[in-house]
Amino acid sequence: MKVAFLVAPEGVEQVELERPWQAVQDQGWQPRLVSTENGEIQAFHHLDKADTFPVDDVVGASGPDEYDALVLPGGVANPDALRMDERAVAFVRDFFRTGRPVAAICHAPWTLVEADTVRDRTLTSWPSLATDLRNAGATWVDEEVRVCRAAPGTLITSRRPDDLDAFCTTLVDEFGAASPGR
Repeated sequence: MKVAFLVAPEGVEQVELERPWQAVQDQGWQPRLVSTENGEIQAFHHLDKADTFPVDDVVGASGPDEYDALVLPGGVANPDALRMDERAVAFVRDFFRTGRPVAAICHAPWTLVEADTVRDRTLTSWPSLATDLRNAGATWVDEEVRVCRAAPGTLITSRRPDDLDAFCTTLVDEFGAASPGR
């Protein structure tokens, strides 16, 4: 299984990238770092610069059909930048159009709002996004992890880094269940 991790060139919360990435690798699946620019992305620990990571694929040069699932890590700046990039928004929207599973944590649902993929879905996020999600037609809940199987496709969401254990376990279960080999 090939899993896209979509991030902006700067601003992803490092732990929200690394922990799901490791969970995907532990399953023997292939994670791929997808960004809006080639080169490296700059991760953060909250507001402080952290490590850099090499980009595997660039949005526009690769499409959702090349992946089996999508992970959207958080960080405040990361989804804010992604939702301003038409190619990134289309990339996310196409995952839902094709019914492939998507997982988003923390502030990442901002990108889902821009892609108009939360209407009539129930999800969670960092609490400050609750009003944005409700205004976009979603039902917001304050839960560690939430799975919404509304057509077309499964959406897994979590609130914060403290929820990563549940997020990663659920992501692996749901992506595995949706795998083409099952």
